[in-house]
Amino acid sequence: MTEQAPTAPPAARRRASARRRSTPLTIAMLAALAYFLLPLCWLLVASTKSTQDLFNSFGLWFSHTPQLLTNIKATFTQDDGVFVHWLLNTVMYAVVSALGAALLAAAGGYGFAKFRFRGDRAAFNLVLGAIMIPATALAIPTYLLFAKAGLVNTPWAVILPSLVNPFGLYLMRVYAADAVPDSILEAARIDGAGEARIFFRIVLRLLAPGLATVLLFTLVATWNNYFLPLIMLNDPKLYPITVGLSSWAAQAQNGGAGSSSDLLALVVTGSLISIIPLVVAFLLLQRYWQSGLATGSVKQ
Repeated sequence: MTEQAPTAPPAARRRASARRRSTPLTIAMLAALAYFLLPLCWLLVASTKSTQDLFNSFGLWFSHTPQLLTNIKATFTQDDGVFVHWLLNTVMYAVVSALGAALLAAAGGYGFAKFRFRGDRAAFNLVLGAIMIPATALAIPTYLLFAKAGLVNTPWAVILPSLVNPFGLYLMRVYAADAVPDSILEAARIDGAGEARIFFRIVLRLLAPGLATVLLFTLVATWNNYFLPLIMLNDPKLYPITVGLSSWAAQAQNGGAGSSSDLLALVVTGSLISIIPLVVAFLLLQRYWQSGLATGSVKQ
């Protein structure tokens, strides 16, 4: 009489099958994590090196003579401290654009979600279509319009185009549909509140997580904007960080007037400095923008 080999219980087989399925997913996630973190690690390490060490040492490890503080000091003092102008310009462009775009997106999204008017669906479909148009395709027409208006080479040439955010309007429309109860609006109207007062005193508070999401996305987009300031501005004192560091890099590579052997190291260090405010903004607004993205994903 032959004996049958013992078989694993169903629960153990399910766990083994789950582990086999999760292994490729884990590998893919680790590869994606490395893909996003390696450039950041390189930037952090490279900012501690001189220009010579950038080319003569391993990219992901520190040199024998780290000089991060020296590079930071040189970055802020190069060309009579023009980097400070670039940093302040970037803060102004990004903050004003983010606040304005968030407010306009909230007003538009609330209007599409809670009011019905002739052509509302067609107008909202135009907004959805505008999301698909790349910003670079509109750069030249925008430049021609601003040239006619005499706004080229002014801060408004960077700020005004950034106020229009079709994706932000779409996001706020979805968020307002769920986050703003009709009963609260009706109660406020019965109490005699006007539409403007309802929006600024009630609706904006209810839309705070969505506002934080749009604000953060616009802040990052404007902070990293390169092509629009490049074609709109020709005064180095008005450059944002992206265009300013690019001009330093071109100056170092071309060996033009005012170039320096350490200029590439300053470009790397300036890039590291430029991402610090974005990291801080993400950490401060993390709780709000995560909840803002999640709202509307599940139907009640």
